[in-house]
Amino acid sequence: MSGIYIHIPFCLQACSYCDFHFSTSLQNKDSFLKALEKEIKLRSNYLSTSDTIESIYFGGGTPSLLSAEELLRIFELLHTHFTISSDAEITLEANPEDLSNEKVRDFKTTPINRFSIGIQSFFEADLKFMHRAHSAERGINAVKTAQVAGFENISIDLIYGTPTLSNDNWKINLQQVFDLQVKHISAYCLTIEERTALHKHIASGKVQNVEDEKSAQHFEILTEAMQKNGFIQYEISNFCTENNYSRHNSNYWKQKKYIGLGPSAHSYDGASRQWNVRNNALYIRSLEKNELNFERETLTREQNYNEYIMTSIRTIWGCDLVYIQKEFGTDLLNFLKKEATTHFTSGNIIEKENQIFLTEKGKLLADKIASDLFFTDKLA
Repeated sequence: MSGIYIHIPFCLQACSYCDFHFSTSLQNKDSFLKALEKEIKLRSNYLSTSDTIESIYFGGGTPSLLSAEELLRIFELLHTHFTISSDAEITLEANPEDLSNEKVRDFKTTPINRFSIGIQSFFEADLKFMHRAHSAERGINAVKTAQVAGFENISIDLIYGTPTLSNDNWKINLQQVFDLQVKHISAYCLTIEERTALHKHIASGKVQNVEDEKSAQHFEILTEAMQKNGFIQYEISNFCTENNYSRHNSNYWKQKKYIGLGPSAHSYDGASRQWNVRNNALYIRSLEKNELNFERETLTREQNYNEYIMTSIRTIWGCDLVYIQKEFGTDLLNFLKKEATTHFTSGNIIEKENQIFLTEKGKLLADKIASDLFFTDKLA
């Protein structure tokens, strides 16, 4: 089973923290859609004919800027060139300001069966700090509008660790999500990326920097509240009710193949990764000439091992030691066990039935632990 990711590189305004590729001008939207259609045709053989597509994910950018008609045209081409499962999970990332009654009804006429709604917070101060376009009230109404229209599979994105968010307000944010009775929540700690407006504002002293201690407190509040309300933490930042995992993201973490379409989109075929040019004009210009504009990297055994560690250690499924020996060899298995010793001793990770898992304590240090277990030149 494989997945398709489609990057829609347009937003009406730029969020201060966002480092994803997008343009705030819609001037080239029609040209982009024509180029995307060509890319779908040109890359129809990237995956094997035996690879059935079990998930399609529209990310961005803001995919909810597209109309139902535009989405239907994309689906028509996808079905022409790929084998798509009849029960495929099909997700559309959406901003609350786009989810009007009329727009949601239109989306219901498409194969979209899951929304990932970028709420981020239910407090105006946080939304203003992040330069979000919607209000707190609009965020609540967007979820309810989708539910009334018959969309049952809804995920909400939240951000914690912002200077404007107190512990008490973070608890209120989480309770609001529980009250909305959604099945999936993605909660991300605010990170400062160099190419963002937020990085510039912090560097100039215009806004307060992120505090690690506050972020850790928010994470502990998050995990406790999720557990209390029956949500499974199946990945560090992702929580769901029983059997409502994001199939698409789970496939990333389980090393499944996927094809990425659109500017900046990444693809993985099991042996190599490739990524499209991160420039709308160059992407469009290349495809007007029926050319693909991308870079490719063939992964070494050690790189594949590192990627497996990076993704699996963060999940409920953990790192499979039998899989590591089979896929990467006894030397890398022994290397992993040696490097993991200090984290076993400190209680950051545990081993159970040939699987390595993060403890609650270890989840606060997930990136550091993964980095410690990476192969660099230590075997050389």
